Amino acid sequence: MKKVGLSSIAATLLGASMLFFSACSGDKPASKEEAKSEAKVESPKVLTFANFRDIRDLNPHLYAGELYAQNMLFESLVHIDSEGKITPWLAQSWKISEDGKTYTFKLREDVFFSDGEKFNAVAAKANFDAILANAPRHTWLESVRLMEAIDKAGGKSVEATSEYELTIRLDAPYYPFLVELGVIRPFRFVSPKAFINGGTKEGVSALSGTGAYILKENHKDQYAIFEANPKYWGEKPQTKQVVVKVIPDNQTRVMALEKGEVDLLFGTNMIDAEAYNRFSKMKGFGAAMSAPTSTRMLLINTADSVTGDLAIRKAIQHATNKETISKAIFSGIESPADLTLAPSVPYANLGLTPYEYNLAKAEAILEESGWKKVEGKKYREKEGKELAITLHYNSNNVVDKTIAEFVQGEWSKIGVNLKITGEEEQANRDRMKAGQFQIVFNISWGTPYDPQSFLAGMRKPVYGDYFAQLGIANKAAIDQNILEALESTSEEKRQEHYRFVLTRLHDEAVYLPLTYERNRAIFNEKVKNVGFGVSKYEVPFERMTLQ
Repeated sequence: MKKVGLSSIAATLLGASMLFFSACSGDKPASKEEAKSEAKVESPKVLTFANFRDIRDLNPHLYAGELYAQNMLFESLVHIDSEGKITPWLAQSWKISEDGKTYTFKLREDVFFSDGEKFNAVAAKANFDAILANAPRHTWLESVRLMEAIDKAGGKSVEATSEYELTIRLDAPYYPFLVELGVIRPFRFVSPKAFINGGTKEGVSALSGTGAYILKENHKDQYAIFEANPKYWGEKPQTKQVVVKVIPDNQTRVMALEKGEVDLLFGTNMIDAEAYNRFSKMKGFGAAMSAPTSTRMLLINTADSVTGDLAIRKAIQHATNKETISKAIFSGIESPADLTLAPSVPYANLGLTPYEYNLAKAEAILEESGWKKVEGKKYREKEGKELAITLHYNSNNVVDKTIAEFVQGEWSKIGVNLKITGEEEQANRDRMKAGQFQIVFNISWGTPYDPQSFLAGMRKPVYGDYFAQLGIANKAAIDQNILEALESTSEEKRQEHYRFVLTRLHDEAVYLPLTYERNRAIFNEKVKNVGFGVSKYEVPFERMTLQ
């Protein structure tokens, strides 16, 4: 996944056919003797990948950067493998106290940051301290709250108990702690030498991690070059260089792959069903698909004057043909989602009854609640007010736009005037965080974040979930049960808390599940071992090889 640096890389990247160059040292043409000599040297293994935007700020303790890129540079104490198992990483082993509040990690002794600094317990503690110094930025993490509570009480939540032993104390038991340590951010380690003003919340001066790759170059909105980290402690990736080209347009990316300008496209929303099916059958190319990773859904605001009506929320549940969405929009790649979380998600197999697709039932619900058909008018009314709802979506997401247009037509059949509005991604996120919506697109956080992180985020205004649930009479009880599930040391009690939360959200029709997402990749056949990690946000370059 990492590669070797080239002095003339900028020029070579401008020509598609030049991406697979020899290890050049300059612009001077080689003599015949030099060419013969170079022919004996194996060409660097360069993988060219396309993403829709720049890698942005890769500070591992913040959230602006591309997750796949942060994962290449920075590591944490533990790793979550593709089966969801917690395995050693920078920590060789760990012990958990009987009360579930204290974790003691034995660290590897052979690890260096890419700037040459030694990784040890002091460096690890400095990173945790930097994260906790910016605790309000990490409100979705219950583990941050539990560490912060120890410090506020005068204790030490994180301590370097020896050069290679790190001890972390929590204010209460928290069963997902190791999972949170293993996800891509924020518990990844950057060299303390790169801290600014003693921390990381104001940025970092260098992207010095312990990962298998280093960032060699980044030309904003054009391309970035990642090279193999020569100081890496683990197994060296066979792909020595990864070039990431920024190609915003979906069709242009696909054409670039077909023409050989890039080797790999990867991601749930980077590859539509048509492209996936075409390349899976095309000579010279391959395709791969993961197991279901998360739920694609609509989030309905229960505190809004219109969508706060439970009858409306239930009616549109029954008026949404998920089978058609699955087949017509995703060619069956994403299966219909009956529930907010798939039964395969831990603690989510509850036997809840899905909302069936039934237009007659949807109309009956609206009629009974006072939303009547008016002669000569297309949409239902109640007390002289038209049944109009606005659905906001990210205008950069072609799939969401397609679904929005389909749903708009479906709901019109029961007399609902659905207005769809596309807006720039950040504006859409800001709208969700402020609760200024009636309906927006949403996804569960996916493996390994579901259910714990997805539900924990509902307790605070992290995304739109908190505001969407404020119209539920027992919102406080939902939040309390989420907290008790996270802190419970009893599997049986934990399951009951999750049952309460997921059942209440289902009965209140807050979430309208559409399909179960599956990660996917299409690639040149010379790229081997293309697979998936436990998270849809990581691209496991380090396992890929090039022929």
